[in-house]
Amino acid sequence: MSEDIFQGYKGRALEVMQKFNARVWAKVKVDTTRGVFEGSILPRAENTDDKHLVMKFFTGYNIGIDIDTITNITELGYKKAVYKIPEKEFPYSKGLPSVKLLGTGGTIASRLDYRTGAVIPAFSPGELYGAVPELADICNLTTEKIFAVFSENMGPEQYRKLAIAIGEEIEKGIQGIIIGHGTDTMHYTSAALTFMVQNSPIPIVLVGSQRSSDRPSSDAALNLMHAATAAGHGDIAEVMVCMFGPTSDEYGFLHRGTRVRKMHSSYRSTFRTIGDTPIATVSRKGVVPIKDDYNRRRNDRNVKITPVFEEKVAMIYYYTNMQPDMIDSLVENGYKGIIIIGTGLGHVNKPLYPAIERARDKGVAVYMTVQTLWGYVGMFVYDTGRDLMAKGVIPLENMLPEVAYIKLGWALGQTSDLEEVKKIMLTPINSDITPREPYNGYLIYQGGVPEVEDFIRKFHK
Repeated sequence: MSEDIFQGYKGRALEVMQKFNARVWAKVKVDTTRGVFEGSILPRAENTDDKHLVMKFFTGYNIGIDIDTITNITELGYKKAVYKIPEKEFPYSKGLPSVKLLGTGGTIASRLDYRTGAVIPAFSPGELYGAVPELADICNLTTEKIFAVFSENMGPEQYRKLAIAIGEEIEKGIQGIIIGHGTDTMHYTSAALTFMVQNSPIPIVLVGSQRSSDRPSSDAALNLMHAATAAGHGDIAEVMVCMFGPTSDEYGFLHRGTRVRKMHSSYRSTFRTIGDTPIATVSRKGVVPIKDDYNRRRNDRNVKITPVFEEKVAMIYYYTNMQPDMIDSLVENGYKGIIIIGTGLGHVNKPLYPAIERARDKGVAVYMTVQTLWGYVGMFVYDTGRDLMAKGVIPLENMLPEVAYIKLGWALGQTSDLEEVKKIMLTPINSDITPREPYNGYLIYQGGVPEVEDFIRKFHK
């Protein structure tokens, strides 16, 4: 057999493939000491091990089978898969809103190249139409790739470029903007854009996917349809994150850019509004507001773009027995702002006090948030909090830690006057600080409790 039918297989895995005359893309039945499996043999990426045979079940899920457990492989058929994004011309429909998709590198619609393990993104209008044809019923879509980076590599440079690009699109008359983004740091970017792009007349919707498009459980297509609906037809002219609401595909949530956070590593419903409720639900039928205190869509082109950021800002997550050199090292390296993520109501241990005073004396802006995420900093309650405030630490109410980090970088990008920075930090912008937490702003259900199980069965059987 030629080597191209063993794509990526080597060593012991290759020996087993050759022994049973198995080939990549063949539909097979694999007998093992752990049972019988049926599906298609997939290529291996070039840097993977030689201990597994990888199959895609007919249900669409992939599995790795330990080579040492295989007793026989029987070929049932053969059809080579082509993982090329289909492309069709995106149709223009009179009467539909014009929406611009700005790409950052997040693969909202994609296919996996099994030979290399790389993701092939769908990005051009034609590719997106080929992958998600329903988009043509929602809006007239154009796209522009601003840059191509993984979510973890997003930072101030990208925030600034996005803010400027958004301003340019608004000036041109676009009716809605979608930003395709990786999910890991989407809440950082949504906060940055909320501060850098204010008083927008149109919706700005960040969207991503937790599961790639080649998986049956992918959320990519539906998230993209929901984002297009919110951007093109919704009345909420704010920076928002659009992702799954419940774990099923009933509807999506629109989360305010300053109150949202990724809360689960793999759930499709990973994004949650913290300390408040989402702004709205969204489905292909439209946007249904949950709140009524939001910025409404306007017909003007007025927007305030402030694309600045001081990069010498850090977050410190306090832990027991933290040593003062953690803070001293930041000061010595020229950091101008520190967000402390404190315990309880906003506390750290006493050994840090001298380091905090040294930071204050060097003109470093030091602010306090809480590890609990829900709730408010309360530094007047205990002596620890009062002592910290006396040493220059400023409490940030119920601002989320990541939002505080972004806002401090944005504030210091505008001025080095610490009183002016304080004014910016403590002036609420799009609910980054709220006067109170609604009674239903803190809900964490604990599975196994009888009343919770009864509630779940009532709504999701």
